Amino acid sequence: MTQTRIPLPAYEWPGGKTSATLLSVDVDAQVPYMWAQRDSVPDRLGTLEIRRFGPRTGLYRLLDLFARYGVKASFYVPAFAVEANPEILPAILEGGHEIGLHGYFHEIVSEVSDDEFTGALEASMELFVRQTGARPVGFRSPAWEMTPHMLREVRRLGLAYDSSLSGFDHPYEIDGVLEIPVQWAIDDAIFFKFEGGGRDKWPYQSGRAVLQDWLSEWRTLHRFGGLFTLTVHDWISGRAQRIALLEELLEAIVAEQSAWVATGAEIAKHHVASANRGRFAVESAIPQAIGTRRFGRDHG
Repeated sequence: MTQTRIPLPAYEWPGGKTSATLLSVDVDAQVPYMWAQRDSVPDRLGTLEIRRFGPRTGLYRLLDLFARYGVKASFYVPAFAVEANPEILPAILEGGHEIGLHGYFHEIVSEVSDDEFTGALEASMELFVRQTGARPVGFRSPAWEMTPHMLREVRRLGLAYDSSLSGFDHPYEIDGVLEIPVQWAIDDAIFFKFEGGGRDKWPYQSGRAVLQDWLSEWRTLHRFGGLFTLTVHDWISGRAQRIALLEELLEAIVAEQSAWVATGAEIAKHHVASANRGRFAVESAIPQAIGTRRFGRDHG
């Protein structure tokens, strides 16, 4: 069987590695709920307590998991989660992991202006520097949406990379910003984000089936020489069943010596120092609306 060649050079990983894995944690806790209820918080505890499990227990189970397997991860944290739980950042740093920005209130892009986004980004940076003494180098947008303005602001503030878009399955550059891509199919929220109370649009799914899909994705991306960006959440994957799932996944990944497990900061540093830089550069290129286009003989 012949194989069609992709008309781009292969992405080059360091030290002869075949692929890379980014283990990432979005430490959302109750912050997205607070954003959704920002005008009036109801006096109901169900969703709040489900999500508060994250900073109380789930985060520390994930930190323990990574320590047991000797891997480092990138944690993207909304600033409001840091305000509410000032012990979060020291615990992450103690494990040698990376901390990245993830909005202030996990604000949704379509619900804030450009100026509000800039203000939230600057305030998040100030809070993290004040708490840790160091500037974060990575940004991940809440709900994985970006605009050209946001890319310009990420670049203006000197952040090394963004991790919100999915234009390749290896790092690339968009509008001059290094993008470390994500993928919804390997995000725990689309499978397990079940809060109950009639608010959920999709049913909870079997962890066993998800594990098999994730293993298949990792093995095939490894063969393609890509980047496997796993995204989990403190309040979702800190639960016992998901810890067991992640143990099986990590068993396979760390056993493969040609797979590089790295933080977003490490991947960004490699990209800019390697032959990959400039090879995979694109523009955001927002297209014009097609509403005025017509077809048929009457319209030429």
